[in-house]
Amino acid sequence: MNNFELEVLLNTFLKPQEIKDYCLNGMQLEGKTTVQKIVTGVTACQALIEVAIEDKADAILVHHGYFWRGKFEALKGMKYRRIKALIENNINLYAYHLPLDIHPEIGNNVQLARRLGIKLMGGLEDGNANSLAVWGELPRAMPPNAFSMHIDHCLSRSPLHIVNDSVSSIKRVGLCTGKGQDYIDLAANKLLDAFISGEVSEYTTFSAREQGIHYFGAGHHATERYGVKALGEWLADNYGFNVSFIDIDNPV
Repeated sequence: MNNFELEVLLNTFLKPQEIKDYCLNGMQLEGKTTVQKIVTGVTACQALIEVAIEDKADAILVHHGYFWRGKFEALKGMKYRRIKALIENNINLYAYHLPLDIHPEIGNNVQLARRLGIKLMGGLEDGNANSLAVWGELPRAMPPNAFSMHIDHCLSRSPLHIVNDSVSSIKRVGLCTGKGQDYIDLAANKLLDAFISGEVSEYTTFSAREQGIHYFGAGHHATERYGVKALGEWLADNYGFNVSFIDIDNPV
């Protein structure tokens, strides 16, 4: 497929024009005209680029690309080396941030919920069809410690658990992958039992302790592995691309 046709296909599926984001969604760097072999990953780091070069990939598709609003960085150092490697090897770079988080079929939130066995019920932001945070229910209530172990088992990463002793079991769960910790207040307002995000802030601890809700920090990378992987599988299944998902280790 032509590289610009692939961008149109991805834009049609992910609809970045419908959500306000703080980065460039779509093709971020033009490479070879024809795309057949794609490497997917969470972040367009140097290690992922090196894998793509070794695999002779035509394109890289990621959740975290470059060109973030407010970051006007000169092309030198780490960023220069990354972009130089992509240009020298004629590799297209596509990145989708918030559109990939919220997509109702392959998005990070949906994929994380499925992995944890949570049936999603709706968004946490009332009246917002593109709510970045969502909530749902487990098929049966679980003790908090058991739910923590369940997250560990499903994500292969032990979560940070901020305990609230006033909630003895967990059934109604809010979640927002990645840097979604600020939505804990909305989760508490909906009287949910627990909230999951990737990152945690200092104030998240007190929000959980004082508002009757358990908090689980499951890792930015760990909670966002599954959306871009599912997107690559969608491209392979429906359009015949040769797609490889590469999970570059990141403990955060």
